[in-house]
Amino acid sequence: MKQITTLLQSFANISDRDSAYFISKLKKVELRKKEVLLTKGKTEDYLSFVEEGTLRLFIPKIENDVTFGFVFKNSFVSAYDSFLTQTPSEYSIETLTPTILWRLSFDDLEDIYQNTMIGNEIGRKNAESLFLLKSKRELSLLNNTPEERYLNLFHERPELIKQIPLKYIASYIGVTPQALSRIRKRIY
Repeated sequence: MKQITTLLQSFANISDRDSAYFISKLKKVELRKKEVLLTKGKTEDYLSFVEEGTLRLFIPKIENDVTFGFVFKNSFVSAYDSFLTQTPSEYSIETLTPTILWRLSFDDLEDIYQNTMIGNEIGRKNAESLFLLKSKRELSLLNNTPEERYLNLFHERPELIKQIPLKYIASYIGVTPQALSRIRKRIY
């Protein structure tokens, strides 16, 4: 819970009362490796804080899934667009490692917005943070070569290279596993 309190404090100066109210709404969930958290076509009901673990966001395809995001401990994970609109998700989320989540339902988040002084500010700052990550990724796909995207990923998120299968990293930077292998040979 300390990790969640620290994260909330990073968004805003939250009172002990508001922090306790927020935390009282959370439900702990433990998941195994390769467990699906959300299936494409289902509505996202939760905003989850990752206490421990690594997850990937992907669009399932018949031959090769398209991985477009990774989430690590001390971060929030959600099919946030589905969560906000309460409509079916266009993508899936699965764990890559054993994972511990603290989940907050849509209704409980709405309750937090109504009954705390700081809820709306935390929600806004979390949404801004997610937007900036998404924008950075889109700009990288448009402006950088696959090799530059791999190097940026390696420097910004070295834990990715150690924890995540190369086929998912290849998909994330927009290349085939074979092309990633060639990139890695050139670099190393």
